[in-house]
Amino acid sequence: MTDARDGTGARPPVDLTRLADRQAELVATLVAGGPPPAGFAPAQLAATRAALLRKRAGEVARHWPLLAAGLGAGWSSTFAGWAAGRPTAGSLRDGWDLARALRERGALPPAGAEELAAREARLRYDGRRAPSPRRLPAMARAGGAVAVQIAGRVRLLRPAPRPPAARPAADGDGAPDAAGSAVWISD
Repeated sequence: MTDARDGTGARPPVDLTRLADRQAELVATLVAGGPPPAGFAPAQLAATRAALLRKRAGEVARHWPLLAAGLGAGWSSTFAGWAAGRPTAGSLRDGWDLARALRERGALPPAGAEELAAREARLRYDGRRAPSPRRLPAMARAGGAVAVQIAGRVRLLRPAPRPPAARPAADGDGAPDAAGSAVWISD
């Protein structure tokens, strides 16, 4: 059977180096915020990049559920803003690096601070190599939270401070009801 390209049955030589370079450009564009390679539609690349960032945010949220919950509806945008120009180091490490970045900016939510303190008490992570278990007792602090690890067990000694809750609204008499709600439920 002959190849339709040249009619001789032999396939034309492929420049594997050029192909590898093009693939590397495409991957850099999609996961590390590199410039779009020639010949690709920018709108489709942007949509693919956004989808990959959402998928990556979901994977990180599975490893860091308290951090994601603490950021609430802003989780996806916060993560996407942080991760847009960074290639992934793995879900656990991405979450750890994001939590540390938020701590440095003073934007780490209390639940995320507690989760970070517990992780840093249990594991040693320098930001370059994979986390490894601590063997000796350790203590870690993050955002006011304090965690301690002894004999492989982590305990939260002090939770992160929460912002003061809004004062309950008063009913018609000017006094808050027993449940702290603004409206009485009646039959």
